[in-house]
Amino acid sequence: MLDWMRTDPLGFFTFMLYRAPAVLIALTLHEISHGYVAYLCGDRTAKDMGRLSLNPFKHLSPIGTLMMFTVGMGWAKPVPVNPNNYRHGRRDDFLVSIAGVTMNFFLFSFATLMMVILNERLWNPELFEIGAALTTRRDFLSFAGSNFMQILYGDSNILVEAVGNGYYRVLDAAQYMRTPWLIHLQRFFYQFAFCNLGMCVFNLLPFPPLDGFHVFNDILLRGRLQLSAQAFRISMLVLLVGMNVTNIFSRFISTVTHFIQGGMLSAFLGLFGLS
Repeated sequence: MLDWMRTDPLGFFTFMLYRAPAVLIALTLHEISHGYVAYLCGDRTAKDMGRLSLNPFKHLSPIGTLMMFTVGMGWAKPVPVNPNNYRHGRRDDFLVSIAGVTMNFFLFSFATLMMVILNERLWNPELFEIGAALTTRRDFLSFAGSNFMQILYGDSNILVEAVGNGYYRVLDAAQYMRTPWLIHLQRFFYQFAFCNLGMCVFNLLPFPPLDGFHVFNDILLRGRLQLSAQAFRISMLVLLVGMNVTNIFSRFISTVTHFIQGGMLSAFLGLFGLS
């Protein structure tokens, strides 16, 4: 990111115009979901501390937000809850824990649906009738697609097919745009889908203090594992070190997100008869 900022500041700034709102909305709604479900379960802690706010600055964690901006997965400042106030103990703790990732998955699904709808209004149908390897709807909409990445990073060309040695034949995207201004909405929804699914999968990892740990503890261990605040901090530090010295976590998350997005995309394309 720092190298990109230095070598192509305009491109970096343009990218962040779409990434920033996507990250802030994803993080804010994730945390509000935790707090609101806790409130419904009888705990007013988050509400009384002003954490049911749409102001993103009340929810941002410096490191977690930075990771969301740079790699598309991260976390926010945990919403304060008091499990002693829950009406149904472990059941409510599970519901509160799963609320954030459930919201992220819903937002990802909505963004994917919007991507499919906008794709048909953004591009001329002739683009997808060229018959080249990369001019398919799936390549424009899939996280693994070459043209998905072209649009995500603000490139003005369409990749058509590989011609060897890593080079691609390209077309001017403007010539195939049916409604050019929709490219800005499409780039936002690309970012929004990417960030929400990345955040959802990352937070389901069974490491404290991530949501996945609470789900794992409530379902499999029946709440028997009780960790101190210091243990949570140590676990997060170990997780951060592991993510920076090895690519195991990033490869796992990338594999899972591509699999989930591929299935969701196939469902929506099939629903509209576009597969």
